[in-house]
Amino acid sequence: MADRTAVVEKIREIAERVAAREGMEIVEVQFLGGGASRLVRIYIDKPQGVTHADCEFISQNVGAILDVEDAVPGGAYTLEVSSPGVERKLTKPQEFERFSGQKIKVVLRQAVEGQRHWAGLLKGIAEGTITLEPSPGKRLQFPLDQVEKANLKFEW
Repeated sequence: MADRTAVVEKIREIAERVAAREGMEIVEVQFLGGGASRLVRIYIDKPQGVTHADCEFISQNVGAILDVEDAVPGGAYTLEVSSPGVERKLTKPQEFERFSGQKIKVVLRQAVEGQRHWAGLLKGIAEGTITLEPSPGKRLQFPLDQVEKANLKFEW
């Protein structure tokens, strides 16, 4: 089978082309499994939120192009399209800008002030450096490339 990274990039390129026309963004593309149980998962988002109709639109249009272009070599696969959820991943600088002012949780590659796991109010990103307020009046800064994992933190 073709290199998974190349397949994911081809899927992403097709999905972004379709999503851009509808004002949506592609948050993440995954290509999982093998053999007869392969899964292509696409997470989409848009400022006013994702609807079932948005997922259906992306699924039908991207699915048709994937099949015509044989972008997922090797036969059958399942295509899933959904929103990234209330605790969506943050990976790109634009996402850290967009969600400035919201609560996030972060796992760092290297400890800052003796810990790798942090949660707090995202104050923003400037020149590749994220500013987090873990408690009122306390500011913490770390480079984006030190982020192993970051998600929005939903308050129940």
